[in-house]
Amino acid sequence: MISIAYSPCPNDTFLFYHLVRSNDPNFLIREELFDVENLNEFAIQGKFPVTKLSFAAYFMVMDKYILLETGSALGKGCGPLLVRKKQSSVTLATAKKVYVPGLKTTANLLLSLFSKSKYDPTPKRYDEIIPSLLSDSDAVGVIIHEERFTFEERGLELIMDLGEEWERETGHLIPLGAIAIRRDIPQDTALQFQSKLRQSLEMAYKEPQEMMDYIIENSQNKDLKVIKSHIDLYVNQYTKNLGEEGHKAIELLLKRAIQAGFVKSPPNLPLFLGEG
Repeated sequence: MISIAYSPCPNDTFLFYHLVRSNDPNFLIREELFDVENLNEFAIQGKFPVTKLSFAAYFMVMDKYILLETGSALGKGCGPLLVRKKQSSVTLATAKKVYVPGLKTTANLLLSLFSKSKYDPTPKRYDEIIPSLLSDSDAVGVIIHEERFTFEERGLELIMDLGEEWERETGHLIPLGAIAIRRDIPQDTALQFQSKLRQSLEMAYKEPQEMMDYIIENSQNKDLKVIKSHIDLYVNQYTKNLGEEGHKAIELLLKRAIQAGFVKSPPNLPLFLGEG
């Protein structure tokens, strides 16, 4: 049996549903669901054989894990957003609190790359950031996941679209989260898992209603419109296969993270499992 860890967000539950519900006696799966920063911390420990994690965290654990070609969240128009309470004049430079959804998240990495001033990040679970901002006009925060679809109606406004800034400056996709497998897993098993994960994704598109109860049950936001928007935004052609465009974007983000001192230079190991 293989333990896999991923988030309860709709894009992950959409991706993994058919895999974890498979009745293949030769490939039994046990799922473990955690917030993204919990997953990043567990990856540092090498706890799970297969895990979802932020790309920023992956750059810290390349000695333990290798990226699958299938399962990543990356694309265009889907990056983290720096926001504040409406009618507030607070900026990143003047904010008394800067909330991020985890110190090892790609959201925090992007903020560090594009901030024009130093900041002291306060980590907070992603779904607790908006309530915190609504009660504090002197704070700013970086929101991710389904929060990007609801922040304006909940009383917040945009300061900077960090993904848009990345796309404008680099011309590349913005890598957000990935699926990685431990390097101590035999390669034939890792490739088999990658193939089955791709099959799970293909089945999800063929039978989108079958898994909706599972997706809704685990999602923080139960609004079906928000859930479908979340899946449409974060599950795309690059989720099925990173391809050359995905590889280049990830390699550039790693380079920028090293240059900024966010991560140390990783060991000379391949980034990707291959056979995409």
